[in-house]
Amino acid sequence: MSDEEWAFFERFILAVRAPNGRKPTNHRLVLDGIFWIARTGAPWRDLPEEFGKWSSVYRQFRRWTLAGLWEDIMDALNQSGAAPDALQMVDSTVVRAHHQAAGAKGGLRDRVLAAQEVASRPRSTSASMQQACP
Repeated sequence: MSDEEWAFFERFILAVRAPNGRKPTNHRLVLDGIFWIARTGAPWRDLPEEFGKWSSVYRQFRRWTLAGLWEDIMDALNQSGAAPDALQMVDSTVVRAHHQAAGAKGGLRDRVLAAQEVASRPRSTSASMQQACP
């Protein structure tokens, strides 16, 4: 994260910080870890050690979420015009597959079973089949 980007986020983070409690951790590093998770889509447990303990980063992310930090940041970004109007985010909740992408009822299962039946050798042979085969 550049110094200019950090300067933008720092004022929001300091605004939601509780006045009491233990000394704050390196919020810039925590924010970098949160952005890494958002960018990669990896589980929290896969957060690289360079960002600190994954549980601490997640706990701080959760505190900031409950405090409304992300909404404040998004509102400020919208008002500042820093993000271009053409910038769009795609969320998996709005991505839908075509109904035919799911496959027909029993279609794939029936085809797999039929292929297995053809490929497998007979388990037993009848007397009439033994006579027909030399």
